[in-house]
Order: sequence, then C-alpha cells, then structure tokens
Amino acid sequence: MKIALIPGTFDPFTIGHLELVKIASSLFDKVVVCILVNPNKTHLFDEDARLSMIRRSVEAFSNVSVDIDHGYTADYAKKIGAEYIVRGIRNEIDAKYEMEMADFNLKRTGVRTLLIPAPEEIAGISSTRVREELKQGNSVEALVPEEIKSVL
Repeated sequence: MKIALIPGTFDPFTIGHLELVKIASSLFDKVVVCILVNPNKTHLFDEDARLSMIRRSVEAFSNVSVDIDHGYTADYAKKIGAEYIVRGIRNEIDAKYEMEMADFNLKRTGVRTLLIPAPEEIAGISSTRVREELKQGNSVEALVPEEIKSVL
C-alpha cells in the first residue's frame, strides 16, 4: 500500500489544500492529512477546530484520514509508513524552501517529497491570506472549501 502524508498547520484549511488532497488521493492508496502543531506559532483556530474543519472538507475521499501530531514531519511520515510527503508549491519562494526541506527529510529519514505546483487560479491562496481577510472583515468564501464556510 502506497501511503502519502500531507502535513501543515492548516490554520485554516483552504481550497489550495483541498486541491492537494484531491491530487494525492488519486495517486496514493492512502493519504493522511496531518496537522503539525508548532508551539511557536499563534493560531486563529485551535487543534480541535482545525481537525473538525479538515475532516468535513475531506469526507468525500474514502482513502483520506486526518490526524494531529506535535513532532517533526519526517518522523511522523516514517511512523505511519508514508513513502512520500506531499507538498504544494505556489511560487519560486515556496519551491526553494520545499526543496531544501525535501532534501533534509530524505537524508534524515529516507522519506521522499513530492512537490505539486498549485494551479495558477489558486496560487495566491494561503492560510495567511484567509486569516488576513477574516481580520479585515472580508469574505473568504472563494478561498475555503464549502464545508467550512459556515465555521468561518
């Protein structure tokens, strides 16, 4: 069974994240979306709220599960038997950072990273942008999956 990990803070989960799940679920037998908790970051939504939002967003995918972990991405990937860490890239800055992390994770644990470019129409969407729009009182309906619009 080929297993992939999609890690992130997902604060909140966006349509870009959902697109990554769609692609990964078609390529792998099992996909685990894991909220990796970074205690040094301030979050808009707590772990349980993010877990609930993501579960609602991915419930149509029978081969996708959602989890929470407080450790390192590659260690969690190794623990669940994932062969790949799947990451989305929106631009050159993302690509450079993700390539460095992919190399680090491969050398450290042997887990490979699959980088998937975001389609142009959603390349500008990020959790940071959603949080900023929410703080300004703007609508984020076009930025998040249907299943979590009511929560936001």
